[in-house]
Amino acid sequence: MAKLKILYTIPNFDTAGSGKVLYDLAKGLDKEHFEVSIACKHNKGVFFNEVATLGIPIHIIDTTVSLKPYYSLVFRLNPFKTFIKKHKFDIVHSWHWSSNWTEVLATRLSGAKFVYTKKAMTWGNVHWKIKSYLSNFIITVNEEMRNYFPSKKNQKLIPFGIDTNYYRPKSYPKNTSEHVFKIITVANLVPVKGIEVLIKAIKLLDNQNISLYILGDDIGDYAKKLKQLVIDLNLEKQVTFSGKHSDIRPFLSRADLYIIPSKKEGMPMALVEAMAMEIPVLGSDISGINFVLKEFPQFMFEVSNIIMLSDKIKMFYKRSEAERQQVGRQLRDYCIKHFSMDMFIIEHEKLYKAITK
Repeated sequence: MAKLKILYTIPNFDTAGSGKVLYDLAKGLDKEHFEVSIACKHNKGVFFNEVATLGIPIHIIDTTVSLKPYYSLVFRLNPFKTFIKKHKFDIVHSWHWSSNWTEVLATRLSGAKFVYTKKAMTWGNVHWKIKSYLSNFIITVNEEMRNYFPSKKNQKLIPFGIDTNYYRPKSYPKNTSEHVFKIITVANLVPVKGIEVLIKAIKLLDNQNISLYILGDDIGDYAKKLKQLVIDLNLEKQVTFSGKHSDIRPFLSRADLYIIPSKKEGMPMALVEAMAMEIPVLGSDISGINFVLKEFPQFMFEVSNIIMLSDKIKMFYKRSEAERQQVGRQLRDYCIKHFSMDMFIIEHEKLYKAITK
């Protein structure tokens, strides 16, 4: 039997944790049954070079075009449509975040099947509905997303998987000689991430023994506002902007607590990575985060509620190191059971085979 040819498309390997998930999926697919390629817009990004080491063909091509003007749309789809036909891909699996439906239209016109993973909670405009209608199959990553497609039978919830061997606490032993209580958050620094809520909670705690490390690209407008907020609140000695890093494990290993104060999420992989590293966590009670933490409601706080967040931080601060370690082990065990990369890969292999029968 001929191998199924899968093309994964993603804008870049720079801005989201889903790039690592795609990497693990492409790496883990059964090579006896699947032949994998990747298409992305450019070869920039901190993670691109690592993806290239897989030895999988990576094509630098823009898989979407502007929707307007509509009268020339079909003509402008030709480059990607021709590309799919030339390489004889059976399935195009898109990890694109946007509602642009030109990718699916080009795929369908080429004769290949189109699957997309709905990663973010954005919804509502007509373009998402067109994209979803044209797709052969939709993969959702949390329970609430399934309600977006009430009439779409060809959909399935497949939560992101994580390589728990890669994210394991023994990789980076913690320095127990340090006496400062370290909080970490990892985010693409945009307003929806709610980092200002976390900074204000640190101020409210008024405890010099608590420090916050913020990992993420810190050169945008939102990052500048956060830095100014830190200055205004006189927190320069407690809050550190650590910049963007392709490997966050060394930072997680030194943390006592991971916090994600987002206002909107699909399935936050940085949160799952922290859990797999046995770090206690807190998260805002929103879709995506409450999906990951549904068996740990005590570790969630009302979104943007600074007082509630500060109380939750104080709760962990007062716990002993042994108690926090016990929480960390529970969280890792939960990740292994519910967010296994092996199961994630198996579910995709079954799906690809089913839709090409």
